[in-house]
Formats: sequence, C-alpha cells, structure tokens
Amino acid sequence: MNRIVPLYIVAFAILAFATLMLVIAPGAQIRQQQPAPGLKQYTAQELAGRAQYVNMGCVYCHSQQPRSPSQSLADFSRGWGRQSTAADYAYDTPHQLGTMRTGPDLLNVGARLPSRDWHLTHLYQPRAIFDWSIMPAYPFLFEHKEKAEAGDVVVKLPAAFQPAGQVVVAKQEALDLTAYLQSLNRTYPIDVKEGQLQDQGFALTQDAKK
Repeated sequence: MNRIVPLYIVAFAILAFATLMLVIAPGAQIRQQQPAPGLKQYTAQELAGRAQYVNMGCVYCHSQQPRSPSQSLADFSRGWGRQSTAADYAYDTPHQLGTMRTGPDLLNVGARLPSRDWHLTHLYQPRAIFDWSIMPAYPFLFEHKEKAEAGDVVVKLPAAFQPAGQVVVAKQEALDLTAYLQSLNRTYPIDVKEGQLQDQGFALTQDAKK
C-alpha cells in the first residue's frame, strides 16, 4: 500500500512532462507561426469542399506533408513538391497531415493537376482514369440526367463509363470538393532566413526526371 502513492506520483509526473513537451510547448510554438507570404486564405467554396474532404475521410488514404530529401527523396521524384513547413498549414483547422499514403500526397495536387474536369471524372469513377486504381468512387456527389440543363457541369467520361442515354452532372458538393483540391498549391518559395526550406524540392524533382 505504501508504494501506491509514490507510484501514482511518478506516473502523474511522467504524464505531465510528456504533455508539456509533446502538446503544450509545441502548441505554443506553432501558435506563433505566421502564414507563409504566398499562402492564400480559403474561399467560402474551398472551405465547403474542405469540409467534404474531412467528412469523407480522405485523410485516411492521403497525406498532405511532403518530406525532406533526408527523409525521402522519393517524395520529390514523384513531383509532390518541396518539404512542407508549419507556415503551410496556417489556415488549416483541423489539419489534414495524414499518416497513410495508400494514395499520393495531396498538398500540391492543385499544382500538379489543376483541371476541374480531371478531378470531377476522378471523383465520379477513378477507374475511368486509372484502371488499376483502388480509390473508391463517389457517385453520390453526382446525379444522372436525361439532358444537361443551363448551368450544369457535365462530367467528361470515357464511353465505357458513360451511362446509356444520360449525362452525369456534378452536384455542388463535388464542385466544392474539386475547388478545395485545386486550391492545394504550396509551390510558393519559402524564406531560408526563417529556418525554412527553399523550393529545393522542385530542383530535385527536375534532376530526378532527367
């Protein structure tokens, strides 16, 4: 019995120390971080699309954190961009860093794939673009119509995926999500004086492609 109290005190001290060093101190440091000079606030539509991204659990298969060359040169050779920094996430609440890469990193997908038509096709049916893709389709973000109406955004599909006698039209949710994906572009340069990485990643990417 006499050892229980000291054991509780030691356990509490370890927990308090871990909380201070791993939660409180980093949180205080991050709160002082200013947005990167080239980072833009999300628009209302992009925020709505980001909510879709969060609700559909995209973070479980996609990361948003390209690593440094010392950790993984492959990130740059794949064209995912420079190493991410804290300033890149100033407007992200909650952040979507992710821990898995079943699919590619998406922090710069808006720079790699800026086409709205591409994203809409990919969301409706990934196999329409990559026959080997294991990404789930999201047909509930779209609707089938006999004929497109004024203002409709029709999804461009290969004949094999085109519903017979119908067109596939993007719902607002699909347009919002696509707008968010297009906004993911962290290709602006980073100031080395602030201890951050310059856009060396893109130079490394080009060298890897040669």
